[in-house]
Amino acid sequence: MHKKIMYIGVGKNQEMKNSQLYKGSLNTIIMRLLEENGRMYGYEITQKVKEITKGDLNVTEGALYPALHKLEAEGFLDVEMEKVDNRLRKYYRLTASGEQETVNRLAELETFIKNMQVLVKPKFQI
Repeated sequence: MHKKIMYIGVGKNQEMKNSQLYKGSLNTIIMRLLEENGRMYGYEITQKVKEITKGDLNVTEGALYPALHKLEAEGFLDVEMEKVDNRLRKYYRLTASGEQETVNRLAELETFIKNMQVLVKPKFQI
């Protein structure tokens, strides 16, 4: 069976059009992963998403880093630089306001999902 892979990022192929729902949720996905894992670096986030979704969802660098920078600018993330294998690596961590915003966004997303399930659920007549 062939799996359709979804990418979050900017591109011209047909799969990109189908990923609009994921694009709208990228910040929440990032915040949730940081909530669960403490601190993470960019590549680690992309690999975790791929692992959790069993390869169905791939987050490109072109989508991830602007989202991380926006969350940092909004005060939701702290950034720590650490030297690893002679290279500087940026680690991202939720701030206190980021932790609260994660709770808010997850609650909002849960409500959205429930409403969508009601709206698109097929009606069966008995």
